[in-house]
Amino acid sequence: MNLSVNSLSGYLPPEIGKLVNLVILDLSKNQLSATTPETVSNLKMLEQLDLSNNAFQDNSPASIGDLGSLKSLDLSSNNLSGIIPKSMEKLRYLNFLNLSFNMLSGLVPVKVGAYANFIFQSFMGNLDLCGNYSKVKLPPCPVTTPSKSKKALAWLKYVLRSIAALILMALLLILYIRYWRKSNKLPVSLIDLSIKLGHKYISYYDILNATNNFGEANLWGSGSFRSVYKGIMSDSEIVAVKFFNLEVEGPVTSFDTKCQVLKNVRHRNLVKIITCCSNLDFRALVLQYIPNGSLENWLYNQGQNCLDIVQRMDIMIDVALGMEYLHHGYTEPIVHCELKPGNVLLDEDMVAHVADFGIAKILGKYKSKTQTATLGSMGYIAPVQFECSSNRIRITRKSILKGDIYSYGILLMETFTRKCPRDKMFVEGLNLRKWIISSYPDRVMEIMDIGLCTGAENAIMTTMDSLTQCFSAIMELAMQCSSDLPEERLNMSDVVVKLKKVKYNLMQHRRRL
Repeated sequence: MNLSVNSLSGYLPPEIGKLVNLVILDLSKNQLSATTPETVSNLKMLEQLDLSNNAFQDNSPASIGDLGSLKSLDLSSNNLSGIIPKSMEKLRYLNFLNLSFNMLSGLVPVKVGAYANFIFQSFMGNLDLCGNYSKVKLPPCPVTTPSKSKKALAWLKYVLRSIAALILMALLLILYIRYWRKSNKLPVSLIDLSIKLGHKYISYYDILNATNNFGEANLWGSGSFRSVYKGIMSDSEIVAVKFFNLEVEGPVTSFDTKCQVLKNVRHRNLVKIITCCSNLDFRALVLQYIPNGSLENWLYNQGQNCLDIVQRMDIMIDVALGMEYLHHGYTEPIVHCELKPGNVLLDEDMVAHVADFGIAKILGKYKSKTQTATLGSMGYIAPVQFECSSNRIRITRKSILKGDIYSYGILLMETFTRKCPRDKMFVEGLNLRKWIISSYPDRVMEIMDIGLCTGAENAIMTTMDSLTQCFSAIMELAMQCSSDLPEERLNMSDVVVKLKKVKYNLMQHRRRL
């Protein structure tokens, strides 16, 4: 059973214990919380259990120690606390264990049972774990002699009571300050705020160190309102840091609120937001690093291998799936407003990830009155939407969603013609859409990017008839998406279905060959 990478929330029901023949259970990367039910102990056949990247809390589930067949256990990146249950020492077949990034404490029994095979990475990120063995590289556990144990216990109680009193006083003071600032309409925070996203905290100083103080060598690109830097975190993780050059001083509440919304957006075809950091004059997002660059580089960088028709179709299906989730798969629709090749990033497997979703809403809060209120990039923005935003007419969410569809249509045209909508040839009222309409359908192959049929495999597997049929269907879909009238445009769910059908027809033709 694999239900990973979804948006499942709430608690794990006790009825899970009825699946007594289950061998693999993967619920990772969801939003499950509360405690693990004791009925998990009924899954005697279970060999792999992955509950990582959720919000499970309280003590580590002792019932897992009854899963005698367990070979792989991943409980990382949760909110588990307390000591590691001694019952887990009975898992003698366990060859993979990951308890990292929780709030576990106490001794790691590395010399008992299967624990002897594990290393530091299995336990990292738990600040209060200790162990007297060099293999796990944990701090040594404090040694208390029997004669001093009672005195130490009494001293510990005294210290804990003092700490509890101080914490209570601090909380009361914070509540008072928040109430006073709110009543006087003052900023909520005067210090760095690091919002917890994906169980990870990154401070302003962590970002400075990771980007070499925002050094030129780490700069990947910049625009009017934002710059992107390469960052290498202390654990060697490579990230992208998007710094917003907003040139304002003011409350961080609005920025933090929008980040809290974006942090829960999880989809295979969206760039993951790891965390964000803000103070009175600093706003930044820490994003997942995507190694293969943007679609824009792959289309126009002559040093890159040319993308064939199937690769481009897969990329555009990935983009459509990501946009469908933003428009229809989330609690509240999220508009992109800047869908273009530069915001489509490709990973090592050439899977596309949409970047910068929701950024326009963040920027809109801080743009000054002298700056344009236009949402989007020229060439990709819908004409009606551009006219309305230039005249400062109120734009509805539905119209902006349809604006994303228009941008997708232009992106679809550009991807398969390799012609940028801002090309110098588009002057005196001519644009990319009109140029394609002038050649459709009789001369449609004249505008096709020649790279679609390059490569020996493509030449063998794709006939000119099937290529023409496929390219024509794609251009027809692109024109439906980019219609001048918003109500005539498709929605992203329809786009996904139609594009998958085009690819299916092409692959069926190849199989017949």
